[in-house]
Amino acid sequence: MLRRMADRRSRKREAMTVSAEAARRFLVTRHMLAPARSLKGGPDGVLEVFRRLGSVQFDPLAVAGRNHDLVLHARVADYDPAWCDRLYERREIFEAYNKGLSFVPTSEFAWFRGNLSRNAPRTIAENPDVAERVLERIRAEGPLSSLDFERERGTTTDWFGMATNVVRAVLEAYAVTGVLGLARRDANRRYYDLLERLLPPDVLARKLPLEEQLRHKLLSRYRAHGLLGVAGGGDIFGGLGPAKPDERWPGYPGRSALREELVERGDLVSVEVEGVRGKRFVVSEDAELLAAPPNPPASVAFVPPFDPIVWDRGLLGSLFEFEYVWELFFPPAQRRWGWYVLPIVFRDRFVGRIEPRIDRDEARVHVLGAWWEDGFAPRRAEGFVDAMRDALRAYLGFAGADRLAWAPHLGTEKRLFLTQP
Repeated sequence: MLRRMADRRSRKREAMTVSAEAARRFLVTRHMLAPARSLKGGPDGVLEVFRRLGSVQFDPLAVAGRNHDLVLHARVADYDPAWCDRLYERREIFEAYNKGLSFVPTSEFAWFRGNLSRNAPRTIAENPDVAERVLERIRAEGPLSSLDFERERGTTTDWFGMATNVVRAVLEAYAVTGVLGLARRDANRRYYDLLERLLPPDVLARKLPLEEQLRHKLLSRYRAHGLLGVAGGGDIFGGLGPAKPDERWPGYPGRSALREELVERGDLVSVEVEGVRGKRFVVSEDAELLAAPPNPPASVAFVPPFDPIVWDRGLLGSLFEFEYVWELFFPPAQRRWGWYVLPIVFRDRFVGRIEPRIDRDEARVHVLGAWWEDGFAPRRAEGFVDAMRDALRAYLGFAGADRLAWAPHLGTEKRLFLTQP
């Protein structure tokens, strides 16, 4: 045992110190945004994004495109949402809670079977009749959604602090505890089936200790973002328990201890970034890229609210000098930008924001607003105009639209620059 621990300690990597410029270039390159939409189109290109990031968060709001679709659109050439559906059919991705409800490669299933949730087992225990009925019907009938259970329609229970339809809560609780899995989606309607009917026996047979699963999940957050610290808002480390030991989770050493183990084993490397307070960490396989990141080309990407590159709002401010606030739940009078705004990434900078709305009935995209960061002049930034036009053309294709409709309040300079693709 002592020898194994010594071997693990011997793999610890030397701490790094990098410039702010290197950190910015590293992040946009690591996130496959330099250049944007550079991965080969098709399901395999989509799967490559999942493998590199580890997971991609799902959000059903689709006014500008669903979150996971926008993440993939920014990285995969000519992205078609049907490619993600095809990966479901091929059972190469599954849904799991990793910060939020996310798509994860099936190759990582063994590390996502267990969790620290106390809410899911409690929900099943407090609703035994519903829980039994749900399993009986799914065993007999195959994949079902919450809308297939008429008797419980309108009955609610507490699910993570919110009043939720009891069947939906039970279905999600069974998914969290590894009894059910997502069989398919019909738009945002989720159909569940027994996990044993969804994944091959060899995948289901592999079982790992809970602490090892949690250590892997913690590492997956660092892999997804690229340069996280020890803390952060936006539930960056949600679902991984407290930082320190807590009597509510007996035997769990806490995130800090797991992180230190990852550093000692050489899986994470400690990083100091010029001008950024606090220690950061990079996964070991990315250390070489961080040490010598390439100069990013002239390329533009629109990134959604739950894109992993914007997880750490504090780092956005200190490293990119970019303030990003998701104003979806703000009253209109309190919004500085817009309801659903996408940050604009150019080279290694966040240079502005755009607020698109997809009108599927009229096959057009309405641009409700565009804002540029102080000091950024679109027409004077070398390569930006062409890169922005390329991004808008790609977005039209993604949206299934054939034209842009600009809001009347956009100024003359913006009209000249943001010309009809």
